[in-house]
Amino acid sequence: MLFSPLTIGQMEAPNRLVMAPLTRLRSGREGVPGPLVVEHYRQRASLGLIVSEGTYPSPAGRGFPGQPGLVTEEQLKGWADVTAAVHAEGGRIFAQVMHAGRVTHEDTTGGHGVVAPSAIAIDGVTRTYEGKQAFPTPRALTTEELPGIREEFVRASRNAIEAGFDGVELHSANGYLLHEFLTPAANQRDDNYGGSPENRARFVIETVQAVVDAIGADRVGIRISPEHNVQGALELDAVDVRETYGYLVDALAPLKLAYLSVLHKEPTSELVQELRTRFAGTFLLNTGFGVITTAEEAKSLVSDGHTDGVVVGRPAIANPDLVRRWREGLPVNEPDAATFYTDGAEGYTDYPAYQN
Repeated sequence: MLFSPLTIGQMEAPNRLVMAPLTRLRSGREGVPGPLVVEHYRQRASLGLIVSEGTYPSPAGRGFPGQPGLVTEEQLKGWADVTAAVHAEGGRIFAQVMHAGRVTHEDTTGGHGVVAPSAIAIDGVTRTYEGKQAFPTPRALTTEELPGIREEFVRASRNAIEAGFDGVELHSANGYLLHEFLTPAANQRDDNYGGSPENRARFVIETVQAVVDAIGADRVGIRISPEHNVQGALELDAVDVRETYGYLVDALAPLKLAYLSVLHKEPTSELVQELRTRFAGTFLLNTGFGVITTAEEAKSLVSDGHTDGVVVGRPAIANPDLVRRWREGLPVNEPDAATFYTDGAEGYTDYPAYQN
């Protein structure tokens, strides 16, 4: 089952392995993907679908030094080289559109102010171009500003299609801006975008709808991570989580998106499987950051009917030919965590394919 075709929007992926959006920070200070990035994605084109690392839709949305963007002409040209290389190898690739929200610093955004649903800082530090810094207290977005932020997602999504991507994944997980609206730990607004689960889900729903209107539902996926509890996005009330994400998924289901991707450490849990049923479309699962997904787990999740596809991170980092290795039961390379966020080819394009 894992190696059978999967329908994603109007595409048919040759297998059900999806490369997770992986922060790798190889695009320099200008956020332009270069030849090294092209080669990295080209090597992994045999995966059923590649989802790019998070790409920022505006300078204020940049979360990390070396993160690529979908803003400037130079960035789009760089991504066009990436998508052309992946397509030449027979692959498929979506761009993950990610606004960092409060998970950044002005030393990373180039002086652009840090914004969020509410003026609540994350307790911790972030890497910037000037070294590690405490997360600042963000400025709360006004109600009048929200259409402009929504338009940033639309513009970046249009840019992604222009650059040759097959679609986009809207990042509403892991504590970044869209997720910040969902969680009461980051959203304490008193307007129509805060308070009740319905209000907290409103901005995400409106953003997805706007992107769908711009590029078509078959080119739009969304990623969520209920109860993941990272980067200050704490979701500790199980009742609230179920109400919030249930309402969100119920609102998204009629749009007929390309897919819903869920990151959760308990993929067979009642919550996750209920969201799958309510979405009633192509469903992808990522089992979380705690443990590395194995071939056996991935195969069983699909064959047991818990998901349509499996999203993998570290195995895809270390094995450009992961599909072949897992299908044929071959040994796998182990990922080197020390090189995940460094510069250069080491730990990025130098993992070898299996040699007979």
